[in-house]
Amino acid sequence: MRHSEISRRNFLAAAAAGTLAATTWSVVGSAGTARAANGADSRLYPLNRRWRFIGHDVAEADAVKPGFNDGGYPEVRLPHTTVPLSWHDWDLTSWANRAVYRRKVKRPSETSGMRVFLDFEGALTAATVTVNGTSLPEHLGGYLPFNHEVTDLLEPGKEGVVAVTVDGTWRQIPPDGRSGGSTSIDFMEPSGLHRQVSLRAVPQMFISDVWASPADVLDSAKRRIDVACEIDAAVAPSQQVRLVARLWDGSTKLAESSTDVTPGTGTTKAGLTLNGLSAAKLWSVDSPKLYDLFVLLYVGDTPVHRFRRRVGFREARFETDGFYLNGEKLQIFGLNRHEIYPYVGMSMPPRVHRRDAEILREELNCNMVRCSHYPQSEAFLDACDELGLLVFEELPGWQYIGGTAWQNLAVGMAEDMVVRDRSRPSVVLWGARINETGDSGLHPKCDEAIKALDPTRQTTGAMNQYSDAELAGFDHDVFSYNDYSTDPMNSNTLRLRTWDTTKLVKPYLISESVGQFPNFNQPYLRTSSLTIQQDQCMIHAQAHEQAAAMDICSGLLGWVAWDYPSPFGKITKGMKWSGISDIFRVPKPGAAIYTSQVSPQVRPVIAPAFHWDFTSPSPATGPGANAMICSNCDTLKIYLDGVLKATVTPDTTNYGHLAFPPSFANLTVTAGTRPELRIDGYVSGQKVVTRTFSGSTTGDKLSLKADDTSLTGDGSDATRVVFRVVDVHGSPRPYTAGDVTVDITGPGVLVGDTPFDLGANGGVGAVWIRTLPAASGTIKVTAKLAGYPDATASIAVAYSAAEVA
Repeated sequence: MRHSEISRRNFLAAAAAGTLAATTWSVVGSAGTARAANGADSRLYPLNRRWRFIGHDVAEADAVKPGFNDGGYPEVRLPHTTVPLSWHDWDLTSWANRAVYRRKVKRPSETSGMRVFLDFEGALTAATVTVNGTSLPEHLGGYLPFNHEVTDLLEPGKEGVVAVTVDGTWRQIPPDGRSGGSTSIDFMEPSGLHRQVSLRAVPQMFISDVWASPADVLDSAKRRIDVACEIDAAVAPSQQVRLVARLWDGSTKLAESSTDVTPGTGTTKAGLTLNGLSAAKLWSVDSPKLYDLFVLLYVGDTPVHRFRRRVGFREARFETDGFYLNGEKLQIFGLNRHEIYPYVGMSMPPRVHRRDAEILREELNCNMVRCSHYPQSEAFLDACDELGLLVFEELPGWQYIGGTAWQNLAVGMAEDMVVRDRSRPSVVLWGARINETGDSGLHPKCDEAIKALDPTRQTTGAMNQYSDAELAGFDHDVFSYNDYSTDPMNSNTLRLRTWDTTKLVKPYLISESVGQFPNFNQPYLRTSSLTIQQDQCMIHAQAHEQAAAMDICSGLLGWVAWDYPSPFGKITKGMKWSGISDIFRVPKPGAAIYTSQVSPQVRPVIAPAFHWDFTSPSPATGPGANAMICSNCDTLKIYLDGVLKATVTPDTTNYGHLAFPPSFANLTVTAGTRPELRIDGYVSGQKVVTRTFSGSTTGDKLSLKADDTSLTGDGSDATRVVFRVVDVHGSPRPYTAGDVTVDITGPGVLVGDTPFDLGANGGVGAVWIRTLPAASGTIKVTAKLAGYPDATASIAVAYSAAEVA
């Protein structure tokens, strides 16, 4: 495991027990960040602004020197990608180089006598850090955090220079390395410091890791938390050392345990157990209850460090007859997620990553997400813990296994992934296999390494091949299969229906399905015909139906949540259009089956798998005789120009295993009539929801909506702003063309294309608004489209973040 990239350094004996205690507490969170609290010790200083981006136009050897004059280079804020991007047609060669970031860092005087680390949440895809001219060992891999101890490289109260060289070239680093180069992998990896960076000061002896593992959670009399701690000491303490663990529910302490420890120089492991937790509530997808675990390190009677983890009590098991959460069978209904965004690649701030989790759980009603095909941001996983979104997390890789050095890196990445995320209740399955690869000596090594660090969770690996031998000799606990064998005409069905399932001796999960069926040759663009867009919805519904109909199947994760840039296979505009939402995270008609799978008591839903539109290229006669309407209502009454056209009920014959089957209606109209469509939804005889769609374009308007109405003025925070043309009732108007221009005033900057070609994405697009550093005020966003009134949105900005000067 590579918690620190360089050897721990020796410190003066004077820095030992007498100076272990510092003056103010901060709390190190489960995501590796610190949060303010009262008490004594570690401090975290964000380093996300004031970087100078040197790029690759200057010799790297010169650009990393402390005396290099960087005053003429642009100042950038993190997260940051090394090249400007549009939302499509990315040039892979543009970031295939080494680029340098530089920042002056003044180590605060208050950190004197403390140890100091530079913490990186991620850097694509390799990074070399240089501090005051001293080059530190290169970190290989872009998806997991790393740190360097720089205690003796940055002097308290003095300013130093940190330079980071990021390497975006194609190298033998998972998931890269295939002989075909960057065009041989199904997603793009724009280089950069794509996650946050911090300076962390801790005592000479501190808690470097805590694994909180709830056990026997279904037996309230035995329910407990096993706590494994790691202590890192620069010098051996001269006094008694004690660890104290306390579990809190808000301001109520639930349990406490302590143990004496005798740490030496370097790392020492210790364990505690918290008992008496019969009153603790279980974490579930519908009630994701979280508790705070604090572990305190005492030297004598003085507290010197405190470490925080969030904990959820849950038992998750894949069995041969399905998936069980807290002893109850739960059908997995989910999607795969890529972390890639328009304009910035993977370089989005925490709020935007959290928004992805909210969309998946609260709008698309998923109970599981697969982090394909790499560990994803801590902010996203934090939100999964909070929202009750189960996680299948896997090590980086895609259809390629390299040589010995490559494989050693893969094992190390698997270890780092587990150490980072094993305390999370949302993570229920480790991906210990490189995606879509056959048997290899690497996979047992990854499996063994993962289970050595976390024997409480099951392992898996997504396969795209099947044989009796594969089933019999599969290296992991759960057999996951990427099944693209379903189509809307039922000429093919999920592969499991045709297999000899008596040979399936392990739990089974469909880890991908549908995609761009068949064989990734059918892109589901917003500009595609109405028939193609409705087919996408139907195939996803059919796949989930078939998975739910088979008791031996734990469930299905559809491919994929949103469109993503790819150089591989059938692409248009440099994109894979297999998402049920577009790259801007705006749902397509294909998402309707997902948006409807929620109890009407939570929110009643009417979601047609078509657009009510009669402008070209929409058919003049409407969506036809088999129009698909996804809803959680038990009866739909359909009106055309106020006249009852049909009363329909869910199709339980063909979709009876879905919680809320779709309905189908004949919505063929006479060409040229363009009636208004109204759908009323009823539950137990009571009308609970109405949706209305205008056939006429009279009253159409440009809509502009921001995800958030307030942001933090730290220079990194951002929110999405979606623009589209809607009818008089607010329903989407597809195929609208024209250039949308977006202007902003106030303490923010626009991240995105302006003008934006609305027709290229089927009538909808988005930009992100990012705050300026140390700024407060109101950002006003204005969108303009010829022929429509301007649309505006306002976002309040307040500055509250502190950084190293």
